[in-house]
This record gives sequence, C-alpha cells and structure tokens, in this order.
Amino acid sequence: MALKRIIPCLLLRDSGLVKTIKFKNSTYIGDPINAVKIFNEKEVDELVFLDIDATNDRKEPPYQLIHDIATECFMPFCYGGGIKTIDQIRRLIASGAEKVAINSEAFYNPQFVQEAAVVFGSSTIVVSIDYKKNLFGKQMVYVNGGRKSTKKDPLTYALEMEKLGAGELFLNSIEKDGMMNGYDIDLIKKISEEVSIPVIACGGAGELNDFKNAFKEGKASAVAAGSLFVFQGKKRGVLISYPDPKEIKEIIKV
Repeated sequence: MALKRIIPCLLLRDSGLVKTIKFKNSTYIGDPINAVKIFNEKEVDELVFLDIDATNDRKEPPYQLIHDIATECFMPFCYGGGIKTIDQIRRLIASGAEKVAINSEAFYNPQFVQEAAVVFGSSTIVVSIDYKKNLFGKQMVYVNGGRKSTKKDPLTYALEMEKLGAGELFLNSIEKDGMMNGYDIDLIKKISEEVSIPVIACGGAGELNDFKNAFKEGKASAVAAGSLFVFQGKKRGVLISYPDPKEIKEIIKV
C-alpha cells in the first residue's frame, strides 16, 4: 500500500508565491525559497509548484528558479506550468524537479503524455486535472488556467490519462480553490475507485480533518493544499505551517 502524503501546493507568479481563490484574485504570499526553507524544517513529505501564468503567457518554465529551489529543497518536488516538450521536461529534471505536472498540453496533445511516460517513466509524469461545473451543472475538465472547457468529464479524462501512461493524477477543484470549505469528496472517491494510479486531491482544505476525510471517504492517495499551509486565522494572515508528526500520524491512520 502506498504511503499517504500531505503536500503543500505552491503557486508561482513572476518568481513569487501567490494564492488564489477559484483560480482568481491572487494574493502575494512571499518568496518561494524562504517557504522551502520553512517546509524543510517541518519535514514536509513533498512539494508541488505550479506556475499559474506559464501556459497563457506562453512562457518557458523558470529553470533557474527551479534550480534554486532544488538547491534548498530537502524533499522531492513536482513542477507544473506551460510544459509542452520533451526537452522542457529534460531541462526541468536536470534543474532538480523529480516530477512534472502536465495540464493543458495533455488535452491538446494527449500523445505527449504517452511519449513523456516512455522517455522518463510514468513515475515522473503527473497529469493535472482542473475541473468545475459548466452552465448545465455538469463537472467538466478545464485547461488554460481554468479558462477553457475541454467538454470532457473528469472521470473519463482521468481514465484516458491513466491509459496514456500518467503515473499520478492531480485532481484540482476550481470552485473549491482557496475556499477552505472541504474537498470534493464525491468526485475524488469516484475517480480513486476507478483508476489504479495515485490520485492527489486538491482544492478546499480548511482544516486537518479535511485531509482525513479525503483519505478515508475519498480514497485519495495523497492530499494537497495551499491556503491551509500559508494562511492563519479569519484575516488570512500569512504564516507558513504544516502538521506536526503527531497530527500526521492521526490523519493518515484512517
């Protein structure tokens, strides 16, 4: 049985950290290197960095920043944002990333996922699935930073990505992003029970009990969160935190 993981998800914009609400209204959090140093001290399992402007701005991944993060980072981390080519993945891994998250390009060019899995191994390739309800109330996968509907439902899409060779799925609810009102347990469970690869649940964590629910009720392999790890209190003051070993033991024993 795979080890359950609790993963801070950190959003990059112009080499700084930000946090969004429903993929909008970004708030500046601070310097990613400083955040990494704090997470090192807290012995975090893993980190995810997502550049939220890379695809729409057609930017190259920030290789120097990834290198700087890797130099400080004691734990494995995944980078996602604007990845379209095998060469980009090769440079990201050379810069220190252990995994890469492919989002929009997985939809526009599904064979890229397959090629990347063959070249680097499935364990390196994470497919990031952003989703929300459309005008008719049906859950749909969205790309381009949540702006464009693929007209694909998340479960069908998840199964397609697994078949192409994805090693993990990063399932992110746009509507719950930054809301801190709990995960979308129903969909997490639905996908986790149908695929045989790990599902990372993201979007909505507001308290530690939400992690437990995602593991127990949602059958997630891992949980990711942003706001819960960078904000404190009702006024959302910036303070980086992470569960202590005793809390983690209680969360993952489910």
